[in-house]
Amino acid sequence: MATQTYNRNTIVALLLAGAFIAILNQTTMITAIPPIMKEMRISANTAQWLTTVFMLVNGVMIPVTAFLIERFSTRQLFISAMSIFGLGTLIAGVAPNFSVLLLGRIIQSGGAGIMMPLMQTVFLFIYPIHKRGAAMGLVGLVIQFAPAIGPALSGWLISAYSWRVMFFVILPLTLLLIGIATRAMKNVTELTRPKVDIQSIILSSFGFGGLLYGFTCAGNFGWGNFTTILTLTIGTVTLVLFIIRQLRLPHPMLEFRVFKYFIFTLSTIIGMLAFMGLIGIETLLPLYMQNMRSFSAMESGLAILPGALVMGLMSPITGRIFDKIGAKWLAITGLIIMTLTTLPFAILTTSTSFAYLTIYYSIRMFGLSMVMMPVTTAGLNQLPKRLIAHGTAMNNTMRQVSASIGTAILVTVMTTTGESAKQDPTISNPMIHGVNVAFVVITVLSIAGLIMAFFIKKTYPSEEQVNQRT
Repeated sequence: MATQTYNRNTIVALLLAGAFIAILNQTTMITAIPPIMKEMRISANTAQWLTTVFMLVNGVMIPVTAFLIERFSTRQLFISAMSIFGLGTLIAGVAPNFSVLLLGRIIQSGGAGIMMPLMQTVFLFIYPIHKRGAAMGLVGLVIQFAPAIGPALSGWLISAYSWRVMFFVILPLTLLLIGIATRAMKNVTELTRPKVDIQSIILSSFGFGGLLYGFTCAGNFGWGNFTTILTLTIGTVTLVLFIIRQLRLPHPMLEFRVFKYFIFTLSTIIGMLAFMGLIGIETLLPLYMQNMRSFSAMESGLAILPGALVMGLMSPITGRIFDKIGAKWLAITGLIIMTLTTLPFAILTTSTSFAYLTIYYSIRMFGLSMVMMPVTTAGLNQLPKRLIAHGTAMNNTMRQVSASIGTAILVTVMTTTGESAKQDPTISNPMIHGVNVAFVVITVLSIAGLIMAFFIKKTYPSEEQVNQRT
């Protein structure tokens, strides 16, 4: 059983700091790629693996965390995850060539992939149901604030020093957290110590990894590409085999029966639709600004920054509102705002101003802050304690998958409609037309989420009811 004598504030601070560093590291690489390409004499496609491999390993590790959380104590898992992350950071920082740098990123992401599900699971264990909204709001703050400052921070460090300095700034912070955790971190989750099922781990890795890489290839090379078809086929077949195996095992590595809880399933789908829209806009907007309007990379980053900060700062506030009124009307209001502020992106022209893009994006992120964490918390609140680790792992996994699917679909819509528009003499700017159509698709996703939000129950079960279901 979980140890009850612990300082909740210390555990929360450690988990938030660990997740912040892991997510920050994920986005700092964006501005580091050009100088790495120059120093190591590699192409853009090769360098892109530094970000792609981080997402892939993250996606593979997240489903495994439900098993790890039941197998190891919170303290063991946190220290192990941060140690793995720290080792990868050190290797990346001293890497003499690209292969070693890529290895460092793979090791980093192995540790980072454990942090987010671990943090969410622990928060749901240590906070009573009526305070979980505020707690998960802090999670939202970390998720949004770290990516918002990542590119700007790394851009400053790279221009002033070197891309290697990024890793040497993160490394001592990681070591400091490990040092504090050895004394302060306690176990708060329930240990069932399930047996290691190697077959499940292999099937999960090829299933989720294949899908994530396949959709990434679809976005980059198209749906007809041989690698895209092969990896999506491998991913789909092995994922089906993985699900069948999990349903037959008495103690599955990842419990798919969480989808028997209607509100959890509904909230996961709404979260996926919202996240597809988020990743879609964050992909399309820089493409439009840099490739079609000649804005600089810094300007496209600045256009996104205020919106990310708005969402990060609003997450704790919407979390507290959720604790008072539940997720339903928060999500409905947020999705209405998201729908209305996505439509203006469907009428972009060659003269759309920087202020127009920044303001509408910021308002849209304000709406999104009412959706993501409240809906996620509402779904996880429906699960008994024994399924919380599986619920958080499943929720994070589905979010990773939706990001890959969304990017692939929206980039395909943009390119195919853009190419088709070249045959139409009435369309003066075919590629901008393609972007506009892609934003129409994002608007449709927001409307679909809005319709589903009306089916969220206004109330969540009492803590006693949840405990009775364990």
